[in-house]
Amino acid sequence: MTLTIFFFISLIIAGIQTAIPFLVNRSVIFGVTIPEKHLQNETLLAYKKNYAKLVGLLSIILLAGYALWSLIQTATEEQIVIGGILLEFVIILFSFSLYFYYHGKTLKLKADKQWTGNLKQIRVADLSARSRDEMLPWQVFLLPIIITVGVIGYTLLKYDLLPQQIPTHWGPNGQPDAFTEKTLMSSILMPLTLFVMQLMFLGIHLGTKKSGIKLSGESTEASRQRQLALRKYSSWLMFFVSFLITVLLSFFQLQIIHPDIISATAMFAIPLGFLVIILVSTIVFAVRVGRSDKFTIETTEEKLTDSDDTHWKGGLFYFNKNDPSIFVEKRFGVGWTINFANPIGYLIIFVPLIAILVFSFL
Repeated sequence: MTLTIFFFISLIIAGIQTAIPFLVNRSVIFGVTIPEKHLQNETLLAYKKNYAKLVGLLSIILLAGYALWSLIQTATEEQIVIGGILLEFVIILFSFSLYFYYHGKTLKLKADKQWTGNLKQIRVADLSARSRDEMLPWQVFLLPIIITVGVIGYTLLKYDLLPQQIPTHWGPNGQPDAFTEKTLMSSILMPLTLFVMQLMFLGIHLGTKKSGIKLSGESTEASRQRQLALRKYSSWLMFFVSFLITVLLSFFQLQIIHPDIISATAMFAIPLGFLVIILVSTIVFAVRVGRSDKFTIETTEEKLTDSDDTHWKGGLFYFNKNDPSIFVEKRFGVGWTINFANPIGYLIIFVPLIAILVFSFL
């Protein structure tokens, strides 16, 4: 079953990495802004197809090799886990290597063809877009937080029922395989870590909601549709993931207090079901956002928005101290990335992570 889990995860990763060039903002190819009239350039289309073919082919070879190796060699569970992690790492590393290769070629093609040399630089503002924003209200993120606070309180009330060895990790079979001595901190470590994660989710949601809705000067309606879809579906996905993680870890916490609350079979099935739901939800999110601007055709005066390539390093890292947005849409991938010139983003992401690391060593 461990082989099935890692094979399934690797297959999803391979599929997403293969399809990324066709899911990103249509006016951005390998992290480079391309004017609307040149999006169907044969060379650019060939770059995208070649990337997808190479990533897809390597993924098929690696996945087949991983499955055959695990079955023929009768690998141990530990070997399967290590092999699965290496497989995922190689697929991601190869896809990013190809991304940087085609990013450089796309930049060179854009410069050689002088596609933006004579375009008018403009700023695009649409005050009506906010009224169409369907992001979830921040208050819904309080629901998992309230559940976690309740679990922490219940754990403290039932402290005497806890075993002397507190489980800290569960294996692929759903059974605990690592323990620590019972203390007040170790008894609530899992829900406390969950609480910090929930605060981070809430912070990301608030930062995303306050970030600007960035529109293209050439395809205003298409970019508006994509931005609104990204904001709507990412808020739902973030809440859904936060809620599912809350249910899963709260269940594990209650199982520590009441070991007979559920059978060993269910302990194995529940995390597996959780993983499947998260992966499927991520795929649905990527497809819905990725296709949100694909069928809008606009013919407007050639213009170039002033947020083009200058603020993106390698097409992946966004630095713009004049932009108050904390998070912006990724240029390679589907979702959000930090405005690395805005220190609030660092606080939202890294402070909770540091707090979790500190808790784990207490």
